[in-house]
Amino acid sequence: MAAEPQPSATVVLLRAAPAPGAQQDFELLLLQRSSRDGRPGPWVFPGGRVEAADIASADGAPGASAALAHARAAAVRETREEAGLELDAATLAPISRWITPEIAPRRFDTWFFLGRVGGAGAASEVAVDGREICAHRWLMPRVALDGQRNSELHLAPPTFVTLCWLAEFSRVADALRELPAREFITFRPRVFRSGAGAIMLYPGDAGYESGDPAAAGPRHRLRSDGSQRYAYERGPYS
Repeated sequence: MAAEPQPSATVVLLRAAPAPGAQQDFELLLLQRSSRDGRPGPWVFPGGRVEAADIASADGAPGASAALAHARAAAVRETREEAGLELDAATLAPISRWITPEIAPRRFDTWFFLGRVGGAGAASEVAVDGREICAHRWLMPRVALDGQRNSELHLAPPTFVTLCWLAEFSRVADALRELPAREFITFRPRVFRSGAGAIMLYPGDAGYESGDPAAAGPRHRLRSDGSQRYAYERGPYS
């Protein structure tokens, strides 16, 4: 029997890039989880599980489903605990929802939010908790993707896909305006073995409903070579 997914939230925080003339005028915050079993922890966006306090503080919030309101409250609390940053829940825009496949022993139902903090200075001064989180970096999305390809940053598939979305934008104003306005996708990945790696099919892929990765038609999938290197495909390919 599949484990019940735990309600969770994560926040993609953007700030203006300090270096003029860069390929992107904004950076995002990545946190490194503390090491387990002697291996470096993955790099993630701030976030975690919805707790009872989040439900209590968000109940009755206008204009949103209960699950969304609870997730917003969790996003604010987790960002404060993990990174020392204070956010206004009302400014966080939902951009996706990721539900862990049923084959996983631990499952999460995670809302992804997009938000912004002030420029370099006190408003974006990060203080990691030193327990769950051991380090942080502000990186342009394209630079973060380069780090993943070079095996410098260990990223989970949802983090990688979100970075691919943000890599499309050169200006922070465009990202903040356009990404929340796109079609909202609830990801329930369907995972298939492919050699030493895997193919993860997402809604909109021609093979998603049939369970056939070879089906002709549109593509929306992530390929993994088995060594934490990914290739994201999305388009009307056949």
